[in-house]
Amino acid sequence: MNFSNGRIHRALPGPSIIPEKVLQAMQRPAPNIYGGELEEITMSILSDIAKLADTKGRVALYISNGHGVWEAALANLFNENDKIITISNGVFGKHWGDIASKIGVEVVHLEYGMNRDFEMNDLEKVLVEDRDKKIKGILVVQTDTASSMILNINEINKLKQSLNHPALLLVDSIACFGCDDMRMDEWGVDLLLTASQKGLMTPPGLGYLVIGERAEMQAKKISKRSAYWDWGPRLDPTNFYEIYFGTAPTHLLFAQKAALEIINEEGKDNVIKRHEILANTVWKAVDIWSQEGVLKFNVTNKTNRSHAVTTLVAKNFDLLPFKNWIEKNTGVELGIGLGFEGPEYYNGNSAFRIAHMGHLNPHMLLGVLASLEMGLIATNIPFKKGGLDNAIDYLANSINDET
Repeated sequence: MNFSNGRIHRALPGPSIIPEKVLQAMQRPAPNIYGGELEEITMSILSDIAKLADTKGRVALYISNGHGVWEAALANLFNENDKIITISNGVFGKHWGDIASKIGVEVVHLEYGMNRDFEMNDLEKVLVEDRDKKIKGILVVQTDTASSMILNINEINKLKQSLNHPALLLVDSIACFGCDDMRMDEWGVDLLLTASQKGLMTPPGLGYLVIGERAEMQAKKISKRSAYWDWGPRLDPTNFYEIYFGTAPTHLLFAQKAALEIINEEGKDNVIKRHEILANTVWKAVDIWSQEGVLKFNVTNKTNRSHAVTTLVAKNFDLLPFKNWIEKNTGVELGIGLGFEGPEYYNGNSAFRIAHMGHLNPHMLLGVLASLEMGLIATNIPFKKGGLDNAIDYLANSINDET
């Protein structure tokens, strides 16, 4: 008997669940790509992305995934042999730095593995020792979707300012844009990167660079420009199609506009607060489950957890039968244990991720948590019962407090 008939819930940290309104927006013929309605849609999207980032900066849009805008950021801001710092609290900071190395940029990696807290003193030491100010950029992943670790961007900027260091601050906010707060101008972010497939609730394929004034000035000093990644024509096109370096991704734009309309209707502050409450709902369940047995938070310090995704681990315990049981019998798919390698993690099978980003409400999330508790029971994984009840109590009270 198949108990998973019905709509599948993919609790994956991207592509996230797409709202019906967004799916329906794509069910229409292609428009004229040289202006008119498409130009209006494009300008609306760029304006809304800047507002979500809380910036007066301009936005360049790419037909790309997140890896593409990584390269776009590097290509526009750094010359060969320039020096940068990358901070890695998971998988993606290191990968961004690897791309920089491949195009000839010198990279200083501050590496913290999958669960070790970032040490501000490490960054301070590197910046203080850079007496000639050769470091041109600090590359930070706000939320690493593999580890679920979030970094305090404002504190990193305050350190840089206290040392009077001129390095640009580049922030990858792909995993948590529209989930965790972002105040780009207030926090001194010179360049923000994001993409369509997570908190922006749109299929993959759109990448964004949100560009501050200092980054625009630095880009003018770059001696060798990539034809495709050059943001100059995208910011100041002679003809509309130059914003896309050719044909526009028409139906992704229809989708993105519809998603942003949903976000604008809810309001940024409400979106951020909803994600905070839903994240804490997950944590309330895990707080109880983890008191006995094998299941633990990957990020133990609550203040360092993202409101977009939660990574759970069970070192030296194979969770694959548990994950397979849930998918087969409840219709819930969990995120894989990305970046967890070696025998203590059963090569990734000892970890999984719960996404709580984007298009999500209480009954969807509580269904995921109920499925998890069912799976723990059914596959005989030791845990303390009562996590689901604790999550329900918290969520009910939180909703009452907000309404």
